[in-house]
Amino acid sequence: MYLTQSIHRAVQQGPDAPSTIFGDRVRTAAESADRISRLAGALKLLGVQTGDRVAMLALNSDRYHEYLLATWWAGAAVVPLNIRWAPTEILFSLHDSGAHMLLVDDAFAPVVPSLEEALDTVVYCGDGAVPEGMLGYEQLIAAAEPVEDVRAGGDTLAGIFYTGGTTGFPKGVMLSHSNLRVSATGGQAHAGLAVPDGRMLHAAPMFHLADLAVWTAQHLVGGSHVIIPAFEPIAVMKAIETHRVTSLLLVPVMIQMLVDHPDMAKHDLSSCHSVLYGASSIAEAVLKRAMNAFPNAGFVQAYGMTEVAPIATLLTAQDHAEGHLRSAGRAAAHSEIRIAAPDGTDAPVGTVGEVLVRGGHVMLGYWNNPADTSDALRGGWYHTGDGAYMDENGYLYIADRLKDMIVSGGENIYSAEVENAVAQHPAVATCAVIGVPDERFGERVHAVVVLRQGFAATAEEIRGHTKTLIAGYKAPRSVEFTDALPLSGAGKILKRELRKRYSRANGLIDD
Repeated sequence: MYLTQSIHRAVQQGPDAPSTIFGDRVRTAAESADRISRLAGALKLLGVQTGDRVAMLALNSDRYHEYLLATWWAGAAVVPLNIRWAPTEILFSLHDSGAHMLLVDDAFAPVVPSLEEALDTVVYCGDGAVPEGMLGYEQLIAAAEPVEDVRAGGDTLAGIFYTGGTTGFPKGVMLSHSNLRVSATGGQAHAGLAVPDGRMLHAAPMFHLADLAVWTAQHLVGGSHVIIPAFEPIAVMKAIETHRVTSLLLVPVMIQMLVDHPDMAKHDLSSCHSVLYGASSIAEAVLKRAMNAFPNAGFVQAYGMTEVAPIATLLTAQDHAEGHLRSAGRAAAHSEIRIAAPDGTDAPVGTVGEVLVRGGHVMLGYWNNPADTSDALRGGWYHTGDGAYMDENGYLYIADRLKDMIVSGGENIYSAEVENAVAQHPAVATCAVIGVPDERFGERVHAVVVLRQGFAATAEEIRGHTKTLIAGYKAPRSVEFTDALPLSGAGKILKRELRKRYSRANGLIDD
C-alpha cells in the first residue's frame, strides 16, 4: 500500500472535513488534496523525477504535511532535516542523500547561503516576502496544474531519515512505504494510537519518526491534524482546549515540562483521550503526575527507533492501568523481538542482553553505508544496541544503551534504574545519570538534576533518597544541579553533551 492512499479515501468520504489546522488556517480534505497534487506538479516541473530526494528544513506547519504527501505523490522520497543540526551536519546530509532541492521556512531561510553548494533549487515556504534566489511555495502551487498520484508503494523508498549526529556524522535510515505503513498499522491495531475522525496534535517535531508514526496512524483511520510550530507548554494547552484535541504525542521531557507548568490547571484538557509517549525512558514519578493531569486519557508508551519505523514494542493503556509502569511494553502486533546474550543465544528471562527486532517495519538499510547496514541487520535481526531484559510474560524492561552502561567498582549499573529512583524525590523535575571517571572505582554514578519550580534539595538529600529505593552502590556518588538538560531536536536528553560538559569543567578536555 502507498502512503498517499489515505488522501483519496478522505476526499471520497469527507471532502469538507478539516484535514489540517494550523493557527487560524484550516484546510479541508478536498483543499488539501488539491494543493498536494499541485505541489507535486510543481516539483515535477522543477525537475524532480521518480526516486529523487527532496529535503525540508522547517518548523512544524500545514506546509510540512503537504510537503511529505506531495513528494510521495510525485514518486520521490522525503529527507526531513533535524532542526537542531549545525550547518555542517545539514550540508553533509544534503550531499549524502543527493537532495538538490530544499524547502525552508522563515526560521531557516538565513541558513541557506551556507548550503548553496549542495542545492539547485530552494523553495521558501514561509509567510513573508520570498527571499532573493528562492522560489515561493504558494506561487508554485498557484501556477501548477494538478497531476496524477504516482501511487508508489511497497518497498519503494519513502524517505531517508537521518539519525545521530552527536558523534561523527549522522546515518541515513532508508524506510519504504511498507515500513512506515506496517509500523503505523500495527501500532494502531495494537494500541489505538488515533481514533476515526479524531484530532491529532503535532507539537513534537515533524521531522522525527516518532511524530511521523502518529501522523500516519491518524491518516489511516481518518481525522484532522492540529499543528503548532514547536513544543511550548502554553501553546500545547491552548491547542488542546481550542481545537478539542483527542490525541497527542510527547517525549518524556515535554510531558514533565507540561504537567509541572503552573498554568496546567487553568486549561480544559478533557477532550484528550490518548497520550502517546516515547523516544526516551520516562521516570515513574513523572508518568504518575502526567496520568493525574490527564485523567480522561489513556497513556501508551512506544519503544523503538528510526530503524524500525519507529515502533518495536507498545505499553498499552490497559498495561498502564495494570501497573506495568516501569516496562517498555510488549512486542507490537507487527513486531518480533528477542533478547540476545553476548554469544548470540537467547538471554534467560530476567537477564539483561541486547534487544533485537525483526519484521516488515525494519529499515531497508543505511543510505550509502553497506558496512553499517550489514552489521546492524546481521542474522536477519536489527541489532538495537539497547540493553534490556524480558519477564516471563514478554514485557520488556530497558536498562540502558549498552555503550552507556556504567561500570563502577566492577558492578554493572544501568542509568534508567538510577534515574527512576532519583526522579521519585518530590523536588526533582527531571534528571539524567551518566558515568564519569573516578580514580577509585573506574567510573562513578553522576546525576544531573533539574529541580521543580519552587522546590529545593541538596546532593545529600538526593543520595539518601535514592538509597532507600535501590542498592547503595547504584546511588549517585555526585550530584549536579542545572536549570535545563541538553536536548536533541527530537527532545531526547543528550548524555554525550553532559559527559563532555563534565569533562570540560574538570579539565579533562579542552574547548
